[in-house]
Amino acid sequence: METIKQTECRNDKSSSWIIGGTTMLGLGVGFFVLHASAKAFVGCIMVGIGIGLVISSFLNKKS
Repeated sequence: METIKQTECRNDKSSSWIIGGTTMLGLGVGFFVLHASAKAFVGCIMVGIGIGLVISSFLNKKS
């Protein structure tokens, strides 16, 4: 059994903060469209998660 070194781990704290932050932004925007449609609310959350994943991916490639 091999151990994983800390330098090999891709999930660092900055990417977690970015994904969590954009999810919260999506949640906040979703509350404004909640009165129109519940599907739009869920869509805003999904878009927030997606944007966070893309941003963290670009930041991990640069470092």
